[in-house]
Amino acid sequence: MDSVGSYLKKHAEALVKDVGIEAACELTGKSKATLGRYYSHNPEHDDRFMPIDAVARLEEASSYPHVTAALAELKGITLSYDDRRRNTREGGVNSDVIALSQRFAMLMAEYSQSIEDGIITVNEAKRLLKETLALQHVLLDMKLHLEEGAN
Repeated sequence: MDSVGSYLKKHAEALVKDVGIEAACELTGKSKATLGRYYSHNPEHDDRFMPIDAVARLEEASSYPHVTAALAELKGITLSYDDRRRNTREGGVNSDVIALSQRFAMLMAEYSQSIEDGIITVNEAKRLLKETLALQHVLLDMKLHLEEGAN
């Protein structure tokens, strides 16, 4: 098995152990033996990897997105982990539009205050970045709600 496969299997195992084997079986509909094959390093299981829908279900229940983080690292991408779990199915597009307008207003107020003297300091830039990331979270929630409604 190549190093990428071994790396992914290690993180799949960490994900299952994070959730717990019994809960993982229930969430994925897979048996303990099947889940074990997904992270087994035995040569006969080299080509068996956890399906992406199972990874998504387990990461929703886990304390950390083990496999997603591993994939990001392999591609050289840095993730920003937010444990608030804002991407829930609560609310809808209407509440997202309200949250979007509120967040945008907060960003513009912060920008207006920061640019008043013609210079954006490091601390002001950090506050602007924080507001921009909050706006990005609202947009992601809105995107998920719109995709959910389109299906």
